[in-house]
Amino acid sequence: MTNNTITIAVDGPAASGKGTLSRQLAKHFGLNYLDTGSLYRAVALIALNDNIPLDDEAALSQVAGSLSDDVLSDPRLREPGVGEAASKISSLIPVRETLLNYQRERAETAPGAVLDGRDIGTVVCPDADVKLFVTASSEVRAERRYKELLSKGQDVTYDDIFAEIERRDARDSSRSAAPLIKAADAHLLDTTNLDIERALDAAVYLVNQAIKPKI
Repeated sequence: MTNNTITIAVDGPAASGKGTLSRQLAKHFGLNYLDTGSLYRAVALIALNDNIPLDDEAALSQVAGSLSDDVLSDPRLREPGVGEAASKISSLIPVRETLLNYQRERAETAPGAVLDGRDIGTVVCPDADVKLFVTASSEVRAERRYKELLSKGQDVTYDDIFAEIERRDARDSSRSAAPLIKAADAHLLDTTNLDIERALDAAVYLVNQAIKPKI
């Protein structure tokens, strides 16, 4: 945090509800919002479209350094194949370093921001004013993602989504570069049995306890 900004770091595995929760938190507190996962998904989408190998660090870093607002809002970013490719790309240190400054600049832009991802509280913004680690059971997360994709007309099965969730969890947690782990000072928020309204209430309470003296 600087004198003029507030940073809220929200980490957690895929489909834990952290994206929806983060957007609602940003709206509630009047802060900017950045889905950092969309950055990696955007790099992945371009790589898949342009047949760039997912281990070509130089080419992927160049893509990461030239992302446009158009690709960041592309609905194809949410397709399962793009998410899995993004998970692979996110393990590449040169790509992570290219995107790191962009993320930190957004966090430091007044009045501050809510950033969600997998390494916000541990790497991107280790000095964030408040950190949340949002999680849920694998079964619940797969069901949420399955229903989300069905509502968008995508031809998916629950079993395929569950398998992808399990693979991503394993890959994200075991990678050497910024693995998915709960920061020591992060508040754990399990949304397995919470709808978005109750999850938001819990998150707002935790944030208020952390930032009240600063606002």
